[in-house]
Amino acid sequence: MPANTRNLVVAAAATGVVVVAAATGVVLAGGMSWLAGAETPWARFIGSTAAPPAFVGSDACAQCHPAEAKLWRSSQHKLAMAHATDASVLGDFNDAGFDYYGVHSRFFRQDGKFFVETDGPDGKLATFEVKYTFGVDPLQQYLIEFPDGRLQALSIAWDSRPKEQGGQRWFHLYSGEEIKHDDVLHWTKLNQNWNFMCAECHSTGVHKNYDAAKDRFATAWAEISVGCEACHGQGSRHVAWARAKQSWWPFGKTEDRTKGLLVRLDERRDVVWRIDPRTGNAARNFTPALVRREVETCGRCHARRGMFSEDWVAGRALSDTHVVSPLARGLYHADGQMRDEVYNYGSFKQSKMFAAGVTCGDCHESHGAKLRAPADGVCLQCHASDKYAAATHHRHEGANPPLACASCHMPERTYMVVDRRHDHSFRVPRPDLSARLGTPNACNDCHADKSAQWAASALETWHGANRKGWQQYAEAFHSAWSSQADAATLLAAVAADPKTASFARASALTELAPYVSPANINLARSALADPDPMVRIGALDMLANVSASQIWPLVSPLLSDFNRGVRIRAAALLAAVPTASQPSADRESFERAAAEFIAAQRLNADRPQARSALGNFYARRGLSADAETEYKAALRLSPQYAPAAINLADLYRQLGRDQEGESVLRAAIGASPQDAGLHHALGLALTRLKRREDALGELRRAAELDPDRARYAYVYAVGLHSAGQVDDAMAVLKESVARHAGDRDTLLGLVSFSRDAGDFATALHYAEQLARVAPNDPSLTALIDNLRRQIKKPDAR
Repeated sequence: MPANTRNLVVAAAATGVVVVAAATGVVLAGGMSWLAGAETPWARFIGSTAAPPAFVGSDACAQCHPAEAKLWRSSQHKLAMAHATDASVLGDFNDAGFDYYGVHSRFFRQDGKFFVETDGPDGKLATFEVKYTFGVDPLQQYLIEFPDGRLQALSIAWDSRPKEQGGQRWFHLYSGEEIKHDDVLHWTKLNQNWNFMCAECHSTGVHKNYDAAKDRFATAWAEISVGCEACHGQGSRHVAWARAKQSWWPFGKTEDRTKGLLVRLDERRDVVWRIDPRTGNAARNFTPALVRREVETCGRCHARRGMFSEDWVAGRALSDTHVVSPLARGLYHADGQMRDEVYNYGSFKQSKMFAAGVTCGDCHESHGAKLRAPADGVCLQCHASDKYAAATHHRHEGANPPLACASCHMPERTYMVVDRRHDHSFRVPRPDLSARLGTPNACNDCHADKSAQWAASALETWHGANRKGWQQYAEAFHSAWSSQADAATLLAAVAADPKTASFARASALTELAPYVSPANINLARSALADPDPMVRIGALDMLANVSASQIWPLVSPLLSDFNRGVRIRAAALLAAVPTASQPSADRESFERAAAEFIAAQRLNADRPQARSALGNFYARRGLSADAETEYKAALRLSPQYAPAAINLADLYRQLGRDQEGESVLRAAIGASPQDAGLHHALGLALTRLKRREDALGELRRAAELDPDRARYAYVYAVGLHSAGQVDDAMAVLKESVARHAGDRDTLLGLVSFSRDAGDFATALHYAEQLARVAPNDPSLTALIDNLRRQIKKPDAR
């Protein structure tokens, strides 16, 4: 479970589910069969009268696969979750104590069971039985069962590392901040809930079984830990094949080529990596598939993602059933390095290794989950030792301890206090980017007493000035996340470059949403036909701020896309078009996709994000009462979930019920007083209620709380200007534009306010700056021409 879950990206964001579904085909050597209708092992089951596949348990697999089972039994997958017993519990429960911000917790045994006395949901000390262990190395967490079927992960964990490494102790996952009982991160609250956040990846065949009407869980699993079928899929048909030694299918007694397996994780078969003596690097003997079955299967639990469907099928694209978080501010650094707890999937899909055809199994033995060779040996499978395991390459001869390949190319970051993880984007160190953009680099991880420029100069001396590596998009995302004037241009270049990783291209398209213009709309048009479903999702995201009626001809074909996630995202985008206004030929496909969208939210009805997303969908469809119900349900689940309050208040605005909206927002501010969005929404509501002074106070507070949101400062400045405080309004905008040089609204405000004041020179200055952000805009060109004429007039200031 992620330690930092305040901003967890989940399956239903406040603005709607953004999901990516899988291609229904596999990709064969040398070509792609991703098109709809491509035959797969599971495609033959469609329409079949055969019983659906079922879980049989790892013990059944072990009967014929003892070698693989032996490796698995010693793996962390096998130990991912277990009943709390003397054999499974690693922590000290011999009346051990732990203190955290005035709370003294006690761990003890009684009648053969394990207990903890700690602060409960009301903040008072209470005793709880530990039902399950969770994980094993380098830490072990403990799960507490509640009467409503919830399992909650205790935030006090056991450091299972050896004592000489600082382990064999209790520690708190939030040691640097006080988490009280009313915080969403408290161990008894939503963001430490096993049923939603953890179960899928620590057990096999999980069904959440949440009853929204009763607010209860009846979560069940086929196997308590990560077993064989967690990766290979249900094994009943394979077992039947093995027992019968003949095809079970009804079209004859011929041998079943699939052996009853839902997926064959055999894409490395016949693959040969030959090292080129000129470069020292290996090349694959045939073109890799677009969808790498191993990578997608591993990504199910080694990605930052949220599940929106339990119909996962082994080997399909992860985005078939999960929202995959793209490169986003707060999750990744601008150059794509991991920042928050994003695991490995997103990083790896950015890498040159992935582009070359490397899969997880090339480096990791799948059943024991160990490296295929110790230390640098795993890298030297494909990189010649005489070239890369040499001081002429690493330049650290005599370093003690010796540098490993991973030291420079897979820098470590620590999560959950003690869990050190390698970045899997396999990049060259870029201290030059650190000097310009503030991104981290491996050189200064060790040479912390030196500057980034010092490290950049050393690398340039050793390897030349043009050694920039595979990932070339740091400037684009940095510009987007800091609202720079060149953001749209740089993002468009990333999105249009076929040599750039699809993961980064999709992310760039998503980031282009605020910058859609006639100059870049064709990017979205072409990306909607991209073979990678995540790129198609990014293209849909790019169109999120465009009127649904305008984009209907462009988006409506994707309502029937073979990719479920694309269909769902398309339905969300087009929801605002009334049924009567939809082309009759598209209505059936819209209704089917809309039903899938609703089902995705219903699956996660235990989460305020999903309830709010469904509320947004209903609001767009004109179903106000249903929308109100969903928003209120979201706030019951979590009064701190600000988007639900903001959306409900906006619904009341549309219904002419602003006073009720004010009450909703004030209650939410009571729960989350530091949320800038709530103060901003309240300021807008008070403006509509004609309470100008109160409104300006709330708008000012929003701008102060979140200066990174240019919109807040802009709206506050508009409010000041409307109140006659022109100089104050200009000061707010000038301060904001210094931080957000490419924000269109801020620049337009400066142009407008300056022109109204008769300061045409200043207005022209900001208009020309805006033209660099939005080139080829005829109306802006006309404005600039007009301002220049005004300046030439004798009385112009």
